[in-house]
Amino acid sequence: MKKEIIVKFLNNHCTDTELDEIIRWAGTEAFNKESREWGHDDWNSYQKKENSDNDEKFSILFDKIQQRIDSENCKYGLKAGSKSSLFTTWLTRAAAILLIPVLSFLFYTLSELKSEAAKYASFATDSLEVIAPVGAQTVVQLPDGSEVHLNYNSKLKYPQFFSGNTREVKLTGEGYFNVAHDPEKPFIVRTRQLNVKALGTVFNVLAYPGNDIVETTLVNGKVVLEQNMVTGKARNMGCMEPGQHVDYNIKTGTVSSTKGNIEKYIAWKDGKLVFEDACISQVTEQLSRMFNVDIEVAGDMKDCIYTVTFVNESLFQILDLMTLATPVRYKVLPREKLPDGTYSKQKIIIEKKY
Repeated sequence: MKKEIIVKFLNNHCTDTELDEIIRWAGTEAFNKESREWGHDDWNSYQKKENSDNDEKFSILFDKIQQRIDSENCKYGLKAGSKSSLFTTWLTRAAAILLIPVLSFLFYTLSELKSEAAKYASFATDSLEVIAPVGAQTVVQLPDGSEVHLNYNSKLKYPQFFSGNTREVKLTGEGYFNVAHDPEKPFIVRTRQLNVKALGTVFNVLAYPGNDIVETTLVNGKVVLEQNMVTGKARNMGCMEPGQHVDYNIKTGTVSSTKGNIEKYIAWKDGKLVFEDACISQVTEQLSRMFNVDIEVAGDMKDCIYTVTFVNESLFQILDLMTLATPVRYKVLPREKLPDGTYSKQKIIIEKKY
């Protein structure tokens, strides 16, 4: 089918042979790709004209249709109002010719809109996951403008676009969140059994898989803590105030809170390790995570307490400083080669000096 024939038909200039071709096209090819592209191009190039001009054209077109009907009636000896099957057939053919291209274009347009809607819906639900490797930190820019610092060996899962009534992310490890303010859409950080909900706030969440404690530190703004129940619902545990630090034990369900200097909980994002009256187990836990080593404390060393700040020191520089500050020593065990050809994690044992 040539587009010129359709144009001739619409202008009432086509021959009987061309009319038969139009009818064949309407019944077999009106929905193919080429015909849909014609309709789409015509729609895009359409320029709306003044109403008076359109009214005049419609009047002329209506007169032509009426004349054609009268002509056919006279040709076959039909009177107005006759229910002859010939006239009905002619009218049906005319309606089909006029409506099928229109329906073809409408189906095409609706299918395109549905396709676009499905595409954006999939974008909204598809998730991204960012992982901060061992020994490195990562900064993530979220779709709403929020910023997240991920600590060593942490990962954050979030959608490409926030849809619905909330902005939800899933954290494994430790993250420092600077949340973009949006009172219509609360920002929710989901961990294993604790959710942290905020609007526009700065806070820190620590939830490593091996820890029984989920820690939350509020820098400024306001957050609500929620406990994830077995039923799938969340139980409100209360609000936090700026400068407050909360520990939630996921095994016992107990909550402890302190308020004051929170620098030691958030200094990691600036490359610092800050310890304030910290026992040796707390120190070695952070060192193990930061340097991807296995540090074992041998014996009872509860009396070894540290108040110190480390900035850009290596692991062995820190260990050497610990041996100077407290009566401890350390030894480094050789790494073992595993059956798959890789090597075991570096193991360090810290013990008392005798």
